[in-house]
Amino acid sequence: MGYKVERKSLSTIDFESAEADMGYKIEKVHFNLLNLSPLKRTWGIRMKKVAILGSTGSIGTQTLEILRQNPDLQAVALSANRNVDLMEAQIREFKPLIAGMQCEKAAVELRSRVADLPVKVVAGMEGLLEIAVLPEAEVLVTAIVGMIGIRPTIAAIEAGKTIALANKETLVTAGHIIMPLAKKCKVPILPVDSEHSAVFQSLNGEPKERISRILLTASGGPFRGKSLRELKEVSLEDALKHPNWAMGQKITIDSSTMVNKGLEVMEARWLFDADIDQICVVVHPQSIIHSMVEYTDGAVMAQLGVPDMKLPIQYALFYPDRRPMDGRKLDFYTLGQMTFEKPDMDTFRGLKLAYRAAEAGGSMPTVYNAANEKAVELFLNRKISYLQITELIEAAMNAHTVTADPSVEEILDTEMQIHDYIKKQISGDGV
Repeated sequence: MGYKVERKSLSTIDFESAEADMGYKIEKVHFNLLNLSPLKRTWGIRMKKVAILGSTGSIGTQTLEILRQNPDLQAVALSANRNVDLMEAQIREFKPLIAGMQCEKAAVELRSRVADLPVKVVAGMEGLLEIAVLPEAEVLVTAIVGMIGIRPTIAAIEAGKTIALANKETLVTAGHIIMPLAKKCKVPILPVDSEHSAVFQSLNGEPKERISRILLTASGGPFRGKSLRELKEVSLEDALKHPNWAMGQKITIDSSTMVNKGLEVMEARWLFDADIDQICVVVHPQSIIHSMVEYTDGAVMAQLGVPDMKLPIQYALFYPDRRPMDGRKLDFYTLGQMTFEKPDMDTFRGLKLAYRAAEAGGSMPTVYNAANEKAVELFLNRKISYLQITELIEAAMNAHTVTADPSVEEILDTEMQIHDYIKKQISGDGV
């Protein structure tokens, strides 16, 4: 049994005093939980409380779109880097208990702007850690970019939070720490990346020994089919034009170099406890098949859909349930065709270097990731050419001596060392 309230402006129902209030008329009705009007707090609905690291980025803003469409999801914590304008707007709309800014100066400005609201504003890594372990939150969406996500993810796992993982650097560099910890704490890590969500859905509880291969699909980015000679002339504007997905600048560049796919290969290794030679990349320009799993009997299971990140986000938030979702659906009658190609790892060396980093293991994936982060930053600031991105990654890997089982501190130290190495290579014209 449920209740229907005949006053559209009502957002919170006090059933103890409602009958005494002549402004309300309450009657018992049966209802379908999937078709409720968008009340944020409604009698009989269990609210799932969500904290989002990186709420102003591409994944974060799309996560909030999912919350708008689902009345039983509530944002209790938000964080961003330095986008004060958007964070203020999000606070006023979603009314979280706590909001964090990585930039201390931005936090000071935000605190002043929202002084009229009962929200706690925190800053820096301490702020991220406070959000990660917030008692009211059940799910932590790690949509933050970079290795800064490692410590909050560890803290959230230790606090028993479900992790909706969109921060691939966490597993790429610290998978050997994160996955055993999650197992020990009995905390689910649910993938938000479209490819890993597709693999997760295609596995559907099958045991590891029945898996032959994991097939990660790649669009090929804006330069699919180009030669190295053609890539010498690539501009920043060219690299930021992804054919299928709307994403942030860094991930768009990473997609164009296929470094992003390399990071996904390393992430899949940890998420699905797979050997690196079990993970293959298939170029699929239409981005309709989001990834596949091949089993030992030859069967291939795939997850298909239009290119839309909201589907894997929503699936992670409601797993194991599936909820209706507005938006365009896949139309096979107008699809036409789907094509598949082998990746060109000689031209797009970022992918080949990722396999090399994964095989070396230890601290080498951190070197790969950190060198790419710094190189992409330099490219976005027009300080290096497009092809220098992978040249710098390879130079950093060649110069590194692997630490076999790095701690979190050693991982973060390696990141800083590689950033310094890249700066010296550029200032000394070493590439």
